[in-house]
Amino acid sequence: MSSTGAEPLPRTVAWLGYGGLLPFIGLALATVRANFLGEDPQGWNAALLAYGAVILSFVGALHWGFAMTLRGLTDGQRTAAFVWSVVPALVAWVALLVAPRVAVVLLLVGFLTHYWRDHRLASAAELPAWYLPTRLRLTWVACLCLAAPPIAQILLR
Repeated sequence: MSSTGAEPLPRTVAWLGYGGLLPFIGLALATVRANFLGEDPQGWNAALLAYGAVILSFVGALHWGFAMTLRGLTDGQRTAAFVWSVVPALVAWVALLVAPRVAVVLLLVGFLTHYWRDHRLASAAELPAWYLPTRLRLTWVACLCLAAPPIAQILLR
């Protein structure tokens, strides 16, 4: 079960976590801007999708760390965390090999599923109180940034 104390978000985690959103935001804005101006957005969009794939792989690795360190997990829960930890990297890799619109869907599903897995893990083990709220905010901003370019492209047609 997640810790219920008023444990504050560590400053370093805040800087790194929220700072990690800057490439998402910047690349999404650059892609949307290129679409709006009638320029070719492919380079910006490819960079956005690649960054999304890298970050999805990173968040998956969190569960590897949790599986190694969290006390109180059953053998089954620990195994599930280890197995899940590699799934986001596989999804991210496939996202780099397919058409951009398919890649967006894969990355969105990957991020949202990962948050769901975070929530399941938090119900089985004690995570810092700040972890799930922070992951939720980071996940939503990343997903909005990944979804914005294709939505803008559809709206600008």
